[in-house]
Amino acid sequence: MVIDCEANPIFSDVNKSRRRYIVMKGSAGSGKSVDTAQNYIIRLMSDKGRNLVAMRKSDITNHDSTFAELTGAIFRMFGAGADRYWQINYSPLKITCKINGNQIIFRGMNDEKQREKLKSITFSQGKLTDVWLEEATEFTQADLEIIDDRLRGELPPGQFYQIRMTFNPVSSSHWIKKVFFDTCDKNVLTHHSTYLTNRFIDEAYRERMERRRLLDPEGYKIYGLGEWGETGGLILHNWEVREVSQNLHDYDDIALGQDFGFNHANAILLLGIKDNDIYILSEIYEFQKDTAELIDIAQKKLLPKNIEMWCDSAEPDRIKMWKNAGFRAKPVVKEKSSGEKYQAAQIDWFKQRRIYVAPSCVNTLSELSQWKWKKDEQTGEYLDEPIAVGDDAMAAMRYGVERWRKKKKWLI
Repeated sequence: MVIDCEANPIFSDVNKSRRRYIVMKGSAGSGKSVDTAQNYIIRLMSDKGRNLVAMRKSDITNHDSTFAELTGAIFRMFGAGADRYWQINYSPLKITCKINGNQIIFRGMNDEKQREKLKSITFSQGKLTDVWLEEATEFTQADLEIIDDRLRGELPPGQFYQIRMTFNPVSSSHWIKKVFFDTCDKNVLTHHSTYLTNRFIDEAYRERMERRRLLDPEGYKIYGLGEWGETGGLILHNWEVREVSQNLHDYDDIALGQDFGFNHANAILLLGIKDNDIYILSEIYEFQKDTAELIDIAQKKLLPKNIEMWCDSAEPDRIKMWKNAGFRAKPVVKEKSSGEKYQAAQIDWFKQRRIYVAPSCVNTLSELSQWKWKKDEQTGEYLDEPIAVGDDAMAAMRYGVERWRKKKKWLI
């Protein structure tokens, strides 16, 4: 059997390691997730009795991340002959090695039900030996302890347990930094990579990252250089991840907010308000989708059509398409002031209340973690103007509360 496998040399030490915890921080485009998927495919084919659980905080996001990476690795390695070695199931997501019966399954940690499912995992042969936490900063330390506890018991000679975490290091205050990077532990291997060390990166991506370096130096440190993000300059601190009710009747009022996009994300948020606090219930966050495709996604996700959908007023044709599809889409009417003052008024309104975000809204959480004020490069002082990069969900959130912000009372 010949496996067509091209590897990035920077990950060779990671792939050889048998330490229990492999903690890989890096920039976007560093290749860490691609390499991780490829290494798991090789490992599960060559070592009978190993089984992998690939995880995201929100189970549903596995389909377009861990599952896509692992199946992509299989097809790159084996091409048209992939089905000779691997059986790929799409519902439920599962990948089985036909040579030895090793399996890959997919799980989340959104709620107690999903946590209990993790505790009851069994395989037809072998044990759970490997766990991949993709976008590991989405998980809590308590989540990791539950996962870690599943890797126990005697293994056959030569086998080992391992948890691999891959992520962009959004905040220097994150528990992963404290637990794994600020201590010395022989069971831990930490690793750092960037798009600059990825020998497969294309020139267009390099140019894109260079533009980000110029437009958003703070964001470039995280997503370009893979460095820990600083909390200084963050716009909102009054938010938290919480299991929020999906029953719309539990809120005083609900609304949708939409920021149009194509090359940058088109973001749609379902929002609730209760006792003057804001709840973010769900998100749609898509790149390079036209309006018809987005409407189809919204309808499949059963977004309610009988509530207001507040949209960017600069796109009247797109608003019309949403209205024709039955949604109550309408433009945000901006005050007669500069864009900066208008946005500042919206932000001030958010600062006066709590914001609760469902764990499944991973893109909204990512933006909240790095949404910052611009900094004057000469004085080092922060300006009253947000950095206009990676703020698509933030725009949708600002639009969605439009009526609540402008009126003291509302009707359900």
